[in-house]
Amino acid sequence: MQKKVLVVEDDKNIAELLRLYLEKDGFDVTIAPDGGKGITEFESAAFDLVLLDIMLPVLDGWGVLKEIRSQSKVPVIMLTAKGETFDKVTGLEMGADDYIVKPFETKELIARVHAVMRRYGGSTSSEKKRLEFDKLIIDMDSFDLIVDGVSVDAPPKEMELLYYLASSPNRVYTRNQILDEVWGFDYFGDTRTVDVHIKRLREKLEGVSDKWAVKTVWGIGYKFEVVDGTEEK
Repeated sequence: MQKKVLVVEDDKNIAELLRLYLEKDGFDVTIAPDGGKGITEFESAAFDLVLLDIMLPVLDGWGVLKEIRSQSKVPVIMLTAKGETFDKVTGLEMGADDYIVKPFETKELIARVHAVMRRYGGSTSSEKKRLEFDKLIIDMDSFDLIVDGVSVDAPPKEMELLYYLASSPNRVYTRNQILDEVWGFDYFGDTRTVDVHIKRLREKLEGVSDKWAVKTVWGIGYKFEVVDGTEEK
């Protein structure tokens, strides 16, 4: 079955260029020329990925992303003409899975689309991917994060990052290792991406339990620290 991609972009030339290359690559593409129609299109069909411009008429990309995240965990790649770190970090903090700055190489964008969808699609193995700790359940089969008995909204990339760290408790991973394993070797971003996602996870998990924590190992990276009767903090 064809994967469905929603492109929310007001520049007709860019939108049609994206349609051309995505359809050539086998995707079913829907174009929305403004933020309002982007939400309407998103709510009218099941999409596998959204390419979302920031500077949009009617409703900007931040507003569209907020609405998408209120009802779905579908992967979102932000498209922006701005290259400032602020815009990139803002998108990641709001739940975007990746960003790309205009003008961009079409091959690079297609590679990112495949990388994000590959990571979001997860494993085809029949093995269940569920981890349980004190007051914490990470269920990758249903993409559910249960914190102290309450389902907490977390975008796919946050779930993948937490699952990756928690799968090997107390093991330290460098930022580059995390980028390779969670985002994929063909990811074009930098290590700041990892820091942003760790920050968002901590905001959701802080103070829940004294038996585990997402820890920073200064100068190296991060680990999911688990404490029991035989281990020291």
